[in-house]
Amino acid sequence: MDAPKLREITDFNAPELDVYARLSERELLHGLEPERGCFIAESPKVVGRALDAGYEPLSLLLDRRHVEGEAREIVERCAGLPIFVSSQEVLTQLTGFHLTRGVLCAMRRKEEPPPEEICRDARRVAVLEDVMNPTNVGAIFRSAAALGMDAVLLTRGCSDPLYRRSVRVSMGGVFAVPWTHVEGDWSARLRALGFRTAAMALTPEALPLGAPEPAAEEKLAVVLGTEGDGLARRTIEQCDYALRIPMSRGVDSLNVAAASAVAFWELGGRR
Repeated sequence: MDAPKLREITDFNAPELDVYARLSERELLHGLEPERGCFIAESPKVVGRALDAGYEPLSLLLDRRHVEGEAREIVERCAGLPIFVSSQEVLTQLTGFHLTRGVLCAMRRKEEPPPEEICRDARRVAVLEDVMNPTNVGAIFRSAAALGMDAVLLTRGCSDPLYRRSVRVSMGGVFAVPWTHVEGDWSARLRALGFRTAAMALTPEALPLGAPEPAAEEKLAVVLGTEGDGLARRTIEQCDYALRIPMSRGVDSLNVAAASAVAFWELGGRR
């Protein structure tokens, strides 16, 4: 194995550091075109989960204190790549924020699979319609990973699961659950694979979440909508079930991320 190539940061303007310090999320997404773009994973645990999932690392940026500490295994796994090191103070000045556990890794994106590929053998799928907040997307992925969802489908109006905040909030859940974006009539594509669909919706006709029929379905897609407005009316009408979480004390609904955890637990994603 090649010895790690540690590079002390001496020039904040070095182009190799652009990916960490100066590129926006959109620029990261398109920054390697015609290749697939890249993203940033943060903390040894999250970087390790991305590596385990087969994502290709491009470089590391870390607090030198962690080279022989928490990040030692990550450094060894990335030996041969550019590994930039400095003090936490310098890294905070460079990136504009305090690094979680002192490690960032630039990684190449994968090509997204077609929905049919990741859903064919699945029993429980989450569908996110225009969930725009990266924190909510990350939290939903964490719940999906923890509570047995087999795949996640996202409409193009959703925040990118590989935005830095989404990855961080998910604690690497975005690497544990297969996911892809879906175009057009996703409900018809899921039905062709044998799925029934359950919309989480605040409508008068919605069944309470504890109703036995949806949880008994062999293959079920749980559909969650955007913050504030929830699912589009047309989407609710296309689903086989409309479900609501019973509330008390005058509360009308939960945040979509919290609602996803309750729904995933109740609808049988756990094994």
